[in-house]
Amino acid sequence: MVQHHRYTPLRNPRIGVTLLIITVFIRAVVCNCFGQQMQNSYIREIVCDLNQPTSLLNKSFNECVGAGRANEGLRADWQHQLKMVKTALGFRYLRFHGLLSDDMGVYKETKDGKAVYNWQNIDVLFDFLLSIDVKPFVELSFMPNDLASGKQTIFWWRGNITPPKDYAKWNELIRQLLVHWTKRYGETQVASWYFEIWNEPNLKGMFFTGDQQDYFKLYQQTARTIKSVSSKYRVGGPASAGNAWVPAFLKYCTAGNAPIDFITAHEYSVRSGFVDTSGNTGTIINPNKNWVASVMRNTRDTINHSKRPDLELHYTEWSASYTPTDPIHDCYQEASFILNTIKRAGPYVNSLSYWTFTDIFEELGPPFQPFHGGFGLLNVQDIKKPAFYAFKFLNELGQNQYPCSDSSSFVCKDNKGNLQVLLWDCTIDHPGDSTNDQIYYKRDLPAKTISPAHLRLRHLMPGKYWLRVYQTGYHVNDAYGAYLSLGSPQHLSSAQLSFIKSRSDGSAVQSELVTIGANGVFEIQLAMRQNDVFFLTLKPLM
Repeated sequence: MVQHHRYTPLRNPRIGVTLLIITVFIRAVVCNCFGQQMQNSYIREIVCDLNQPTSLLNKSFNECVGAGRANEGLRADWQHQLKMVKTALGFRYLRFHGLLSDDMGVYKETKDGKAVYNWQNIDVLFDFLLSIDVKPFVELSFMPNDLASGKQTIFWWRGNITPPKDYAKWNELIRQLLVHWTKRYGETQVASWYFEIWNEPNLKGMFFTGDQQDYFKLYQQTARTIKSVSSKYRVGGPASAGNAWVPAFLKYCTAGNAPIDFITAHEYSVRSGFVDTSGNTGTIINPNKNWVASVMRNTRDTINHSKRPDLELHYTEWSASYTPTDPIHDCYQEASFILNTIKRAGPYVNSLSYWTFTDIFEELGPPFQPFHGGFGLLNVQDIKKPAFYAFKFLNELGQNQYPCSDSSSFVCKDNKGNLQVLLWDCTIDHPGDSTNDQIYYKRDLPAKTISPAHLRLRHLMPGKYWLRVYQTGYHVNDAYGAYLSLGSPQHLSSAQLSFIKSRSDGSAVQSELVTIGANGVFEIQLAMRQNDVFFLTLKPLM
């Protein structure tokens, strides 16, 4: 017997009365709009034959994730959140700015110009990372003030963005640090890390005061120094904003000027607006939801047609917006944007490092509100944003992926025979140039009802299965929506914090026992709204 299951999102009473009212209203609207003409209306069909051969799921999505700066990694709350993220989302590498900045106390010079090194804070941070099985994706930045050629800085914490005043001293700092790591952790461990030279040097005057040739010199000197400690250590760049300099950098390195093991670049889905270091600049999201993925694919093509097609490609920053005051990061729309990008870009990159895992992030200084458009998957108080659940669902997919008729879904199986289905709608609903993200997304934005999704899995083993359905979307695991419903308070009381966490705890919205008949077919129809994300698991009961 074919099993038909219509998704009923409120079988779990923890979702609450408010969501029940919303769901009843949505269903009433759907019935009113489609009831008489259902046979002629469009239904999204997601069909998967489980007799088809599987392939290994590409897991570039959780190879690496970003964080603000090294000094923040010394905080107990930051470390607590990274443990949460590692456990739930599975990230294997972490990248951050400011490893060599003065707030890490790494370098100073005596009155007669003699270098003094201090690895104490770096050791605390790296020991912690390795203790929870997270490897560093080492960004070598910014310049210690005593070694800097100028006084220009960036961010509230004043990272010095000038080249070294003395390359011999810079190279010795890098060499001493690499030797220290080799002694402390062993060559095999350090050889599993990545070493990226600087951050976004193409943004002259913002992240680097030099020009392209100045950066190439910095890269050459640093890369050769790293390789002098061990030829096994991996080095790359140019860590450029907007994919700039990649062709020129490839040409420079492959001409024999510098060693290179991988390419890094950054991309964000912004149509207009500038990098916001003041908190006062508006941005507008790109209406092309596939923009970031298409850029990543094009960069892979550039590498493939170079003299070094073997080079790895790592996007060490990406998100919907490059501004830490863009409310799109907090909204339910961010989850589907993440999934849409990963689905389309994953096969072309070795990693794509979401920027960032936490709102404990102080480029503009400590955040003054619980939700302020911060980059993080978690806010400062451990509240899980919809973006968190996008990565959680991805991490819970089994390693064996089935071919599927739908381009916005995954159908997977783990080695225990459990099935997982992840599907979503991604719609950029921003009206365009008429308003900034900082205005448009800073309000309640109900999701429009769209055509339902009909999932059909064929050739399951007959028997009983435990079905669980998880969701994020408008007012479902939507922490920002819950925050807005409270009037966007600047400070959360204990009761308000508990309320928001209860509305974003990730509980299953449906859980039931289903029977697969002799024909081996499972079907379910899901009522969909724009930017809804659904994650379904089917666990056979032996």
